[in-house]
Amino acid sequence: MSGVFGVFEYYDKAVRGTEQEDSFVILQFLKGMIGSTFSFLNYYKEIPVSYDAKLLNVEHQMAEFAVHEYQAKIISMEKQTLIHKHPQSSIPEDMIAEAFYVSSPKKRVILCNFGYALIRSGMRRFVRVRLDNPVETELLFECDMLKGQVRDLSLGGAAITVSSADLLEPGLDVNLFLKLPDSTGNSTLEVGMSATIAKIIGTSSPYLCIVEFHAEKHSQQQIAYYINQRQVEIIKELRDIR
Repeated sequence: MSGVFGVFEYYDKAVRGTEQEDSFVILQFLKGMIGSTFSFLNYYKEIPVSYDAKLLNVEHQMAEFAVHEYQAKIISMEKQTLIHKHPQSSIPEDMIAEAFYVSSPKKRVILCNFGYALIRSGMRRFVRVRLDNPVETELLFECDMLKGQVRDLSLGGAAITVSSADLLEPGLDVNLFLKLPDSTGNSTLEVGMSATIAKIIGTSSPYLCIVEFHAEKHSQQQIAYYINQRQVEIIKELRDIR
């Protein structure tokens, strides 16, 4: 995956020397940290999955960790993981590494190709969820209306796929209506609010429109309830992954 829905949204790559030199320096550091605990970070449908991992061994430019079962499941899917800066590290950056071997039943991962990273997702102000079944939305302009489908949703905004970008302009304020399905899927709740277009991504249809909400308290409560339901669904999915 890449782009706004992929892992690259979560961090910026940082290179201190060459990529090979950086990996060597990190592995040298890890050799002195065997037995220590590191904090891993992955995302499943925008929900952070972050557990401690114990460094077991370092050899042949690879490092073996004992990890939580859920972490192993997501690393197996993403083929990589982010690692928060260790308190004993003299290097200010976080790390990223590729998966060479993963076993969720054994709760083991072997990582290679280490690099430096700046984890940006920790700066998020709101919990975000990915929607498997896109929520319909309407963007209302002065003399027109544009329909779209919400792909990512938080209390602060949404990522909406739209067929046309002709009416879209960063900084433009619009009225927005979300059609949130209830838990049974038999009816929808229409939630209205004002919003600002923050960004338009893409050079051809479908485009991705990022909006920031200016929701009243009641609308926020309705969105929060829906996000909480979606979080419960995602966590259950994660548990059921084999």
